[in-house]
Amino acid sequence: MLDGPLMEEKIMKLQGKGFLSTLQIADQYLNQNSTPVQMKSEEGLSFQEILNRKNSVEDIRFSKHAAQRLSSRNIELTDGQVERLKQGTAKAQQKGIRESLVIVDQLAFIVNVPNNTVVTAMNQQDTAENVFTNIDGAVIV
Repeated sequence: MLDGPLMEEKIMKLQGKGFLSTLQIADQYLNQNSTPVQMKSEEGLSFQEILNRKNSVEDIRFSKHAAQRLSSRNIELTDGQVERLKQGTAKAQQKGIRESLVIVDQLAFIVNVPNNTVVTAMNQQDTAENVFTNIDGAVIV
């Protein structure tokens, strides 16, 4: 157990990294009239802002296999279709889906949701059997 100046030094180091001391926490909860301390990251973002940023779909990536499928099947995506694919991936992410079938217009995409990566793509003619495996959810946008 540390005491005296050594303990004070440890507390000061922790406070310098954005941690609150037990005295600050106690003061925050005992003095209900004061506003709570908002902790910010080094970038100046609160925890909620970082969480929201992390939970949003920034960019959809296409695996090498998916890019080859798009090319070999002469599938060209419009900006609107890419945006809807992102929206479908975001919906799948909100529902906790890990491997999702995302259908946009006449196109079907298998998306690895945690990695925001399209792993394969096909159009309606290529889905003659309409059987999709290794998915745990589907989103139609």
